[in-house]
Amino acid sequence: MSSWNGAQNQRTLFLLLLLFVASFHAATPSLKGCLVSQSDNGSSISCHPPARVPQYLPADTIFLAVEFFNLTQLPADTLQGAPHLQELHLSSNRLDNLSAEFLLPVPQLKVLDLTRNALTRLPPGLFQASAALDTLVLKENHLEVLEVLWLQGLKALSFLDLSGNRLRTLPPGLLANFTVLRTLDLGENQLKTLPPDLLRGPLHLERLHLEGNRLRELAEGLLAPQPGLRYLFLNNNKLAVVAAGAFQGLQQLDMLDLSNNFLTSVPEGLWASLGQPTRDMKDGFDISGNPWTCDQNLHDLYRWLVANEDKMFSGNDTCCASPKALKGQMLLAVARSL
Repeated sequence: MSSWNGAQNQRTLFLLLLLFVASFHAATPSLKGCLVSQSDNGSSISCHPPARVPQYLPADTIFLAVEFFNLTQLPADTLQGAPHLQELHLSSNRLDNLSAEFLLPVPQLKVLDLTRNALTRLPPGLFQASAALDTLVLKENHLEVLEVLWLQGLKALSFLDLSGNRLRTLPPGLLANFTVLRTLDLGENQLKTLPPDLLRGPLHLERLHLEGNRLRELAEGLLAPQPGLRYLFLNNNKLAVVAAGAFQGLQQLDMLDLSNNFLTSVPEGLWASLGQPTRDMKDGFDISGNPWTCDQNLHDLYRWLVANEDKMFSGNDTCCASPKALKGQMLLAVARSL
């Protein structure tokens, strides 16, 4: 009798297994061609052509990538049924609009990557249920303007990437509520000026990318709200003026890139305000590719270069543009000769 019961139990388990497999395949036809992996935390799904765009998501989905499909639109209920989703990657499509309700079903979302799409705007209310979002990547879209309303609801954001868009201006108060922001990337846009209050809001900003814009002046006070800033990228702009107190208060700057601008001179005291050379610039600095005028107005810079030459990048490309007698000579060589 016991052997018969054992056999019966085995048949029952086998039938249950068949039913489970059948139900799984019946419930997930839309995941055909996608890479699906399981962990203790939930399902991770990655879909790239020639796979199909998923029409259904398992309820335990925590990671979803739908990339390189050239999608222009996504239904508002795309994420319905995946309340535990934490990462969403939609890069390299052609999305030009999103529904304001798109993210409502996924309040636990921490990472949203929309790199290389065609977004020109974001709907107000998109992030109304996104209080947990930590990382937002809007790199290489078609944004020409930003509105404060578009980003309302982002209370935990620490990483914001807006690089590679077409931004010409930024609104006042853009980051006023982003108290935990650590990295801000505004590189490769078309910004000519920055609002004076741009950096008022974050309490501990560490990285600021402003490279590849059209900035002509670095004003005094812009960086003052961020004494803990560690990395500052201002290269490939049109900077001709840096205010004397522009770096005042920066106590922990590890890297500064001012290369490929229009700087001919800098005000006395600019470099001294960076603090002790033994602490600052431990990851280096770059002032190459500027048309420096090597006269008495650079004596302050000369002294600073000699004291920090071991941290200097592109020394061979940091040269005098004038006067004629010094044209082409390296700034560091001129500084050492004094």
